[in-house]
Amino acid sequence: MIESLTDDFFVWIKEQLVKTIASSALKAALKYALNQEKYLRVFLDDAQIPLDNNDAERSIKKFCVGKKNWQIIASMNGARASALLYSIAESAKANGLKPYEYFVHMLTELVKHPRNDVPEEVIEALMPWSDKLPDEVRKTKTR
Repeated sequence: MIESLTDDFFVWIKEQLVKTIASSALKAALKYALNQEKYLRVFLDDAQIPLDNNDAERSIKKFCVGKKNWQIIASMNGARASALLYSIAESAKANGLKPYEYFVHMLTELVKHPRNDVPEEVIEALMPWSDKLPDEVRKTKTR
């Protein structure tokens, strides 16, 4: 049924495009909708694909609001370091961890090994989704 409605919708858009004045805002909106067809169809084929990117936008909002105040981002190295730290922090949050406690645990464990020579099993145990992480880095589950 959804496929039929989607097909009907895009047929209707194509019909409206033929009837609409070339320079109108409506024509631009119809063309935009038509250009999004393949993305909508991907979403309809796999319900696990989110319809929007609100989660991603929410996760970087604080960063975007505060970035003008952070002098560390004035260089490419600063930007890379910032992106890396934010990625780790957001991955920790997404996996139900307390970011500060997770960073403390991760860094405490990493300094026990030579730089660029951390055993693979240690890295795996430190991933935010690992079941080997200590309870103190996990958020308490509320009922």
